[in-house]
Amino acid sequence: MTVAPEVLVAIAVVFAVVTGANDGGALIAPGLRVPGLSVPVSLGMLIVAVVAFPLLVSTAVAGTMLESIVGAERDGTTALAIGFIAGVVVSAALAWIGLPTTLTLAVIGGIAGAGLGMALDVGWSAVVRVLLIGMAAPAVGAVLALVGSWAWRSFRNASYLWTVRWTHATAYAAQCVAYGANDGQKMLVLFLAASITADGDTGAASLDWWAYPALAAAFAVGAVIGLPRVARSVGNGILSSRPTHAVTAEFSAAAAVLGSAAAGAPVSMTQSVAGGLVGAAVHESARRVRWRMVRNLAVAWVVTLPASFGAAALAGVIAGR
Repeated sequence: MTVAPEVLVAIAVVFAVVTGANDGGALIAPGLRVPGLSVPVSLGMLIVAVVAFPLLVSTAVAGTMLESIVGAERDGTTALAIGFIAGVVVSAALAWIGLPTTLTLAVIGGIAGAGLGMALDVGWSAVVRVLLIGMAAPAVGAVLALVGSWAWRSFRNASYLWTVRWTHATAYAAQCVAYGANDGQKMLVLFLAASITADGDTGAASLDWWAYPALAAAFAVGAVIGLPRVARSVGNGILSSRPTHAVTAEFSAAAAVLGSAAAGAPVSMTQSVAGGLVGAAVHESARRVRWRMVRNLAVAWVVTLPASFGAAALAGVIAGR
């Protein structure tokens, strides 16, 4: 079974909209209470990073997802398509019942499940490595936020508000770069797979010029749609955040995700931001954390991978007949 390049591109555009709704909202939401960056400016910075980093620097994380879990041969691109569709369906179902999750886990589980269902060679060592790094990211974000929270004590002076503003702008910019270097690159995978299918050469994976504006537009639409919902669950659901909480979480999430990007492993920015918010709150008091929301997020993360894996495996068996 071969998936036409046009179908892969269509799935990629839909996935970019869903990613914008899920990830775009999660990155912008914590900073809504911090003065200095409006929503349009924040969204613009994020879109620039999503496009500029893979265009000018590297697509290493996209390459990991394209090649390391299943090969990028003909059946491999079919498995990729099934995996991304399963990831979107599972994420949408969990969001519908009030459990927002991470698309990164959903897609990785979906690709591995589809590969297994289609009897392809699955790079299980790569799957395990990516998952271990992904599991560590929220914990690393929380620890970095705990450490970073101590720094704010030295800024309790007359220039405090000015300090919050410029550190927020710096932290958010770092977070955008980290997202473009890592988590955001999952949106590139199907565009790359489409180029392989069109050229018939596994070594010809490249992005056409039109993929970048299409990606930017789809992501922006999704972010605008998803921001109100995500703001309730991540922005203010984990704790009643203050500006310093948001800035600390942004810095810690950026550091955790950039570290994963250096290892070429995709990791969820949503998980890292959530971990950073928890760490920033726990520094003051564990009572500040709304543990019910944290529990709901954790349950969604735990359920996401096996659910997407099982759904994609079943679809892979059907497709492989």
